[in-house]
Amino acid sequence: MKKLPFTLTFLLAALAFAGPYDISEFSSNDVGTPDAYIAAEFGGELAVADPSSVSEIQEGRLFVRQKFDDPFGEEPTTYQLYQGQAGEQFSTLTPLAAEGVDYTKLVKAKFYEKRGAPADQDVAKVYFDGKSVFAENVTTLIAFVDGSQVVLKATTPQEDTTAAAPVAAPKDPYADDDEDEWCDDDDPDCEEEDDLYAYDVSGNLDSTNSAADDYEYSSSGARDAASARFGIGDEVRFWTAVGLSVVTAAAAVVGVLQHMKYNEAKDAYDAQGDLIKQVEEAVSSVCATSSSADCEAAMDWYLQENAIDLSNGNSETALTLSELKSRRSTNKSTMDSYSTARNIWFGVTAATLTASIVLFVW
Repeated sequence: MKKLPFTLTFLLAALAFAGPYDISEFSSNDVGTPDAYIAAEFGGELAVADPSSVSEIQEGRLFVRQKFDDPFGEEPTTYQLYQGQAGEQFSTLTPLAAEGVDYTKLVKAKFYEKRGAPADQDVAKVYFDGKSVFAENVTTLIAFVDGSQVVLKATTPQEDTTAAAPVAAPKDPYADDDEDEWCDDDDPDCEEEDDLYAYDVSGNLDSTNSAADDYEYSSSGARDAASARFGIGDEVRFWTAVGLSVVTAAAAVVGVLQHMKYNEAKDAYDAQGDLIKQVEEAVSSVCATSSSADCEAAMDWYLQENAIDLSNGNSETALTLSELKSRRSTNKSTMDSYSTARNIWFGVTAATLTASIVLFVW
């Protein structure tokens, strides 16, 4: 009963995974705002651009994709693409690109500064010059293209103009190495191990940054496998809530059916109780005019052993009093069984409903 809904939940989650990391449409009506990196060509506002022309930008012109969030959360997040001229500080941005990725698809891909960022915490402003992608204060970006994670890295060729020593590839402290030994701060060998993570900050800083980024991606990949999928927890919670909603509906239906069966058994139980009461009242009425002290005992014995017509508009006919009481006892057990099942299913309904609501609003 539990396996199917959760299997379906994770299957749907996998199919819907890429959705939160793509921009479905550019629908914002907000004004495009120039900044230090992009200037308006006419007037004080940026002109709305056509996403299909992003790879055909003329030299010296830019596209900027802006994200608009409602600070009160009452309106959905929207995006719009604008065009303008390169601003005075545009040259300070680092051009980024992902090898083998269709550039036109990057226009609708959300970008993140780090792995594992929630789906709604993408970079607010991203610039396009037809070849590379730019964002303020970043040297790498993460995105999803066609459902696959890609890393955009700096594309500007670097020339080492100093005699700085080459940067050694940093050693992953999480690697399983039998030759490594743990030591405390008083151990002089620890100073040698610290050198493994030292970077050249006096020479080529871009190479140093690139090496540090590579180290971060390699060392964090194994540790953050569960969370590195850009907030997949949100998707899992959503589809788990959907699965629990299905369970809630099914449990409610079964609970109602059990309640209906309970009512049927209770009606039969009550009707048989009325018949028994009528027989006992009839015996008391007959014996009230008898002078025999053993009248009621004799009548009761007779009715227990001999069938009498107890139809009285009901289905029980020609039954002994013992048989009637036995049927009533059976109906009591049936009624109690349906009552227990009903309570269990209604309890499941309440529990799954509460859990699904919590997951939906989480």
